[in-house]
Amino acid sequence: MNNKSYIGISLIILIFGIIFIPKIIDRISNEEVVENDRLSIGKGLTKSHELAYIELYGENKKVPDFQFVNQNGDTISNKDYLGKVYVIEFFFTTCPSICPIMNKNLLEVEKEVGGNKDFGIVSITIDPQYDTSEVLKQYAEKYGIDNPNWNFLTGDREDIYTLANKGFGIFANEDQEVPGGFAHSGMFALIDREGYVRSRADQFGNPIIYYKGSIERGASVLEGEEVPQIDILIEDIKKLL
Repeated sequence: MNNKSYIGISLIILIFGIIFIPKIIDRISNEEVVENDRLSIGKGLTKSHELAYIELYGENKKVPDFQFVNQNGDTISNKDYLGKVYVIEFFFTTCPSICPIMNKNLLEVEKEVGGNKDFGIVSITIDPQYDTSEVLKQYAEKYGIDNPNWNFLTGDREDIYTLANKGFGIFANEDQEVPGGFAHSGMFALIDREGYVRSRADQFGNPIIYYKGSIERGASVLEGEEVPQIDILIEDIKKLL
């Protein structure tokens, strides 16, 4: 390499130092780098102040229409929740695995934001043959749930499974091979005041769509394991409220 080449490279390095190093120092001084690092939470999730809409076929996805009977024998529909921020889950009362964790997590959510009259929870059974209104009422009492905006719903089996699998895309099905005889994903859907499904984004800017409800809040996890999402759900509920 001749002297002219060395001079050219040195000139490029000098120009880079003059232009970019002061900017890098300035960013560090203003804590921009630190702040961007703080945006990472959980497993690649961000603390975006704007929650995403779920776009489906070019339109923002609304909660599908539903109408079922609650633990008190009253008819409840999605229209009863317009103007409220709420969480929907699919569960069943005899579930021996993830449902107790899910509802323990929802009790944590209710403890944090249940005092707001504009917040609610909808728990829909995927075992309506067993989970009658009376059974759901006993279940709610067992958990000490008396919030009028937390409804445990039962109804026609086909309507419930259509709502879960097709309406939301939250898996639920009978499966005699799993404990309890029913398989489901354990996800929570977050709905805003206008009835739209909302969520925060992942590290790539894509909505996470639903929140993992089957991992206990505050649970310690090993590297590579899924992390609890109840704290971020509570944060996002508060944003919508």
